Amino acid sequence: MDAPLMDQILNWIETYPLSSTLVGLLLFLVLVFIRDITQKTHTIQRNFPIVGRLRYFLEMIGPELRQYWVAHDKEERPFDRTERSWIYATAKGQNNNFGFGTTEIQYEPGYPIIKHKAFPYPEAKAYIHNQDPSCIPCLKIIGPKRKFPYRPYSIINISAMSFGSLGKNAVMALNRGARDSGAYQNTGEGGLSHYHLEGADMVWQIGTGYFGARDKSGKFSLDVLKEKVGKNPCIKMIEIKLSQGAKPGKGGILPAKKVNAEIAAIRHVEEGKDCISPNSHSEFTSVKELVQFIERIATGTGLPVGIKSAVGEIEFWEELSQEMKQTSQGPDFITIDGGEGGTGAAPLTYADHVSLPFKIGFQRVYTLFQREGLSEQIVWIGSGKLGFPDRAVVAIAMGCDLINVAREAMLSIGCIQAQKCHTDHCPAGVATQNWWLQRGVDPEIKGKRAAKYIQGFRKELLSLAHSCGYEHPGQFTGKDVEISMGMNRYQTLEGLLGYKRDEVHFTKLQDYTIFPKRQA
Repeated sequence: MDAPLMDQILNWIETYPLSSTLVGLLLFLVLVFIRDITQKTHTIQRNFPIVGRLRYFLEMIGPELRQYWVAHDKEERPFDRTERSWIYATAKGQNNNFGFGTTEIQYEPGYPIIKHKAFPYPEAKAYIHNQDPSCIPCLKIIGPKRKFPYRPYSIINISAMSFGSLGKNAVMALNRGARDSGAYQNTGEGGLSHYHLEGADMVWQIGTGYFGARDKSGKFSLDVLKEKVGKNPCIKMIEIKLSQGAKPGKGGILPAKKVNAEIAAIRHVEEGKDCISPNSHSEFTSVKELVQFIERIATGTGLPVGIKSAVGEIEFWEELSQEMKQTSQGPDFITIDGGEGGTGAAPLTYADHVSLPFKIGFQRVYTLFQREGLSEQIVWIGSGKLGFPDRAVVAIAMGCDLINVAREAMLSIGCIQAQKCHTDHCPAGVATQNWWLQRGVDPEIKGKRAAKYIQGFRKELLSLAHSCGYEHPGQFTGKDVEISMGMNRYQTLEGLLGYKRDEVHFTKLQDYTIFPKRQA
C-alpha cells in the first residue's frame, strides 16, 4: 500500500472515529463469519456462525453465572453459598453470624444435631494458653517413641496441597496463616519448597514420585530426605501418601508447561517435561515392606512418620493392623481421606465413584484397629470436607484427633469455587502458575485471612465444646451427636455407626500445652 493512500485512510479514521470503528467491527465479524462457516471442528459454530460462539462463552462462565444469578443459597456444590459466606466472613474477621433462624431441613436424613448440656462448661473458667483464646492442642503426642515426638498446637491444620498445583503466593499465604494461628501445613506430594518456609510447622508428604526426596535416577533417596530434614527444623512429621480422596489408585500429571525451572529444581525432575506421579510406590509392594519403609524413614530422620489414604478394600487395613500388632512397628499417625475430598484435578469417575466417603471409610478402619487394641496408640487425622465446626465435631466424636482442611483454606485466601483448578486459569490466582493471575493473591493480606479462618474455626469449635459441657473438643463422643433418620426419627452417631470411640482420659487443658521441641 502506497504512502498517500495510507495517509488518506488514517485521516479518514481520525475525522470519522465512530464510522471507522463500526467499519472495523464489521470487517472483524466478516472474518469471524468466514472462519466459522469454513471450519469443521465445531458444529454449532459452523451452523450458526458468530452467534454460535456465545454458546461456548456461556458454557465457559457457567459456574459463575449459576453462582451469582441462578443457584439458591443451599444448592451449590461442593460448598454452598452460606458455607462460603461463613468462611469469607470468618477469614476477614467480620460478623459470621446468621439471622432469622436456620434455613436447613432438620429432618433430612443424615442431618446432624449436636446436643448441648443443661449446665455448660463455664467459659469464664476456660484456660487461655499464650494469650490465644482459640488454642486447642492435640490431646495425643505423635510418635512418643521417636527421637523427635510432636504435639500439634492446633487440632485444625492445613491439608496437603502442592506448590505446582497451587501458586507460590497461595502457598506463602497459607504458610503464614498456619504460622500465625499455630497450625501446621502439609506440603502435598510436590515436596518442600522455599515458599513453605515462612515460619509454620510443616508435614512433608512423600508420594509415589518421591518429589524432593529422590536421586538423579528418580528413585527415593533417604540421604536426600535426611539432608533436607536436617536443614529445615520446621519439618515436624513425614506423611507417606498411599492415595487421596480425589483420585485414589491413580497417579497425577503436572503438565510440562507448568514444570518451570523453579518447580523442576524443587521436585528434582526435568524442566519442561510432564511431571508424572505413578499410581503406586516403587519402594514397597506389600504391607510388610511399607512398615519397613516407615521405620527406615523414622530411624533416619527421628521424626514421626504416618500414612495418608482413602479407603477402598478393607483387607489392606486388616493386614496392616496385624503387622503392627506383631512387630510393634508402623505408622505413628493415619490420615483418612474421604472420597468427597480433593483439591487436585481428577477424572470424573474417580472423583464421584472411587473410594468411600469419610464417615464410612473412617468407621471401618478405626473399628478394625480398635479390635486389635491399636487405636489409642495412633493419632487419627480426618480429611475430606471437614472445614466447618459441626463437621469437625462429628469427625472428633468418631475418633479423630486432628482435622485437616484444604479447599476451605483455599476459600479463606480468596478462592471463589470457579472450579477451574485443573486448567491453570484460576481467576482468583490460587490454583495457577500464571504470573498475572497469581499477583492478585497478596501473601501478607491473605495470610492474615487464613490465620483468622483457622482461629475463628477453633473459637467456634471451643464454644460448641463448652456448650456440651466439655473444656476441649477432643472430649466429644458419639452420644453427643444425633443424626436424622427421616421425619421425627433421630439416632445417636454412636448407635448409627455401631461403635464407641476410645475413651478420652482428659485432665485439664493446660496439661496438654507442653510441646516437645525438636533439638538438633
